Amino acid sequence: MLNKLTNIKRNVVMTAIVVLLGVMSVVETASAAQHWRFANLYGRGTAFGTLYEQLAKDIEKNTNGEVKVQVLYSGEGVGTSGLLGAAKSGLVTMIAPFQPMHAGEFPAGVVEVGLPGGTADTNKLYDIFHKEGFGDILKEAYASQGLVWLEPYIQPPVYIITKKPIKSVADFQGLKIRAPGAYGKFLRNLGASPVSLAWSEIYTSLATGVIDGSIGSNMIDHRDGNHVEVAKYMYRLPLAGAQVLPILVNKSAWNKLTDAQKKGVYDATVAHANAQLTMSKKWEQEAIAQMEAKGLQWSPEPSETDKNAWAKAGAGLWDEYAAKDKYSKQLIDVLRKTQDK
Repeated sequence: MLNKLTNIKRNVVMTAIVVLLGVMSVVETASAAQHWRFANLYGRGTAFGTLYEQLAKDIEKNTNGEVKVQVLYSGEGVGTSGLLGAAKSGLVTMIAPFQPMHAGEFPAGVVEVGLPGGTADTNKLYDIFHKEGFGDILKEAYASQGLVWLEPYIQPPVYIITKKPIKSVADFQGLKIRAPGAYGKFLRNLGASPVSLAWSEIYTSLATGVIDGSIGSNMIDHRDGNHVEVAKYMYRLPLAGAQVLPILVNKSAWNKLTDAQKKGVYDATVAHANAQLTMSKKWEQEAIAQMEAKGLQWSPEPSETDKNAWAKAGAGLWDEYAAKDKYSKQLIDVLRKTQDK
């Protein structure tokens, strides 16, 4: 009888140990889940904001919930000009920055997004990044900052909206225009005074006269920011062709992932890039029509003199950025090599 009771106690203890180990395993698995904070440029409810939200969902789906992503929209904790530093420090894990906002900190990013005079051919851009070595250079450049460069995405060209009509490039003289990075240098060459502001500050700054005009990352930015309510004139010539923007991850956080998790995150950025390109083209045309319905007016067709002045304003920027650092030079060398292809 005593032996029987001893066996029962032993079985109870062993069962308890098995249960405890199971609970510990569940806790360990749960604690192994990565919790990422993803900061981007746009406010809640904007067209591009929804695409970033979908990227976060796809990352969770592709990693079976092992990488959970909290989306931080514009103004939610990290300012636009602080995104790069926040990702490097680990304050946030992943970012979708606008490189001209970090021109002084990371000049190669300004070349990456597209210098004035760049191509609007998205197929050519894809080849430059994936077949001509641009991507490899940028991976190394961002790695030097403690960041991992994932699949970039393409957005439409950059246009300027102003409070006063621009009948010729001479009308830019003296205007205060929100235009960070190389865009600002370009406009300074036309006599304007560039100002660096976050996207969320554009509407109020236009309404109160702090600035006379602004670039958007694209037409959709102007539409979603309701800029046409306070500035009704759009200049016909774009500052730059199609833009390329990165998705960046803190390197320490990336190194904690398994190979399968890394693939899941990367695949999500590829899907995001495809969605950005497809939807951008659709949304751009919708945005133009909607803004025109609210009173948007285009400048007259530029004269040959204006076109030449426009081209001249961008001349020299390639040389200027090639001298910034070794990565910028390598990128410019690729651009020059592929310019006539």
